[in-house]
This record gives sequence, structure tokens and C-alpha cells, in this order.
Amino acid sequence: MSTKSPHPIDIYVGSRIKLKRQALGLSQHGLAPLIGVTFQQLQKYERGINRVGPSRLQLLAKIFSVPVSYFFDDNPKGPPILDAVDPNPETNLIMSFLGSRDGLDLNRSFLKIKDMATRRVILMLVNTVAGLNEPQAASEIVAPGDSSML
Repeated sequence: MSTKSPHPIDIYVGSRIKLKRQALGLSQHGLAPLIGVTFQQLQKYERGINRVGPSRLQLLAKIFSVPVSYFFDDNPKGPPILDAVDPNPETNLIMSFLGSRDGLDLNRSFLKIKDMATRRVILMLVNTVAGLNEPQAASEIVAPGDSSML
């Protein structure tokens, strides 16, 4: 018996379902009955193990208040059919991060910060912790005359 791997398009569609579900704050247990499946079946959809039928995709689009094309859009290289596996590992990393609970929470919180100087400080902090740039003195990070950040 051979085990069939999920098709990249099914994985992509599933990741879009998961991303939107999490963005709306819905649990698998909360969404599954709305589309007439068990939470285990929803898990299989989100991982791309099982394909989502067109009628169920239409129902998901209605629940999420998005067009059906949402599940196929946002692939920077074109339609998933033409480029189902993005060769850019950074894109895959970003989608994986945004699909995680921490990634979604971090993005929500960051977007609520209106002060651009504060955003830059946070970004520099994260880059420093990640080892992407040299640590700087706080006085070099904060704009001159903006001591409220210190």
C-alpha cells in the first residue's frame, strides 16, 4: 500500500483556511460544525491531507466573508497551480510563521503600535536578538529629542 503525499495546492488552500480561521479567532472546534465536519476533518483540510470540495470551499468563503479566490490568492509568484511549491524558502517561512499562534499574535500586537519610532525600536530589538545586526546603544536607536522611549 503506497502513501500518497498531499498535493501542494491542497496544502496551500489548507494553510489559507487555517490562517483566516486563526485571524478571526475561531477554534477548529468552533469552525468545524459550521461547515458540517468534525474538527479532525478540519485538521486534515488545514494540513492538505484531504481536499476541500467546492461546495465546502464556498461555505468557508461565506463564513470568512471572503471571495473563494482568497484561498488561491496571495501567492507572490502567481497562481498556486503554476507555482504550488514556492522556491523561495523565505516565503514559506513567513507563511509558516503567520500560520502559527505566536506569529499571528505578534503581528496583531505590532500593528496596534501607531508610533513609528516605537515600531523601529522593536524591529531593531528583534533583529539584534536574532543576530541580524550589531547591538546598538539606546541613544543611537531613538530619534534625537525623543527620550520618551528610554
